[in-house]
Amino acid sequence: MAREETQRAYDVLNKFLKSDNHRKTPERYAVLDAIYSMDSLFTMDALNEALNEKRFRVSRATLYNCMNLFLKLGLVVRHHLQDAIVYEAAFSAQGYVRLICRMCGRVTEQKNLELEKTIGEMKISRFRKDNFTLYLYGVCGKCQSKKIR
Repeated sequence: MAREETQRAYDVLNKFLKSDNHRKTPERYAVLDAIYSMDSLFTMDALNEALNEKRFRVSRATLYNCMNLFLKLGLVVRHHLQDAIVYEAAFSAQGYVRLICRMCGRVTEQKNLELEKTIGEMKISRFRKDNFTLYLYGVCGKCQSKKIR
């Protein structure tokens, strides 16, 4: 993930912690670092594993508390997919079209600059757009070929 996206997330977190007199705990920053080093969508279990691989152990409660704070601050986006709840770093989650297979649940991502431009130009009364994700449900190529056999 781009360093500037991680720095933006740090800036938002630091501003919040300072304004509300919260402590700057190493756990919060370790979780935020792990989130912004993930390549794409992730589950809470995958995030926990990533932290363990970095030899930084946090309790489940701390992990969920951090995630709730990051969701509130707009640093993380929660996606409700077919059979799972997954998360993604908010500053990297911009302008994706997600193709979700109804049969196997596989998720592939595509960047669509034309769609991103169109949505960016949309004027919506009394609403500030941050980003978007479009979900398209269907059957992937692998499952289509299995069906034919």
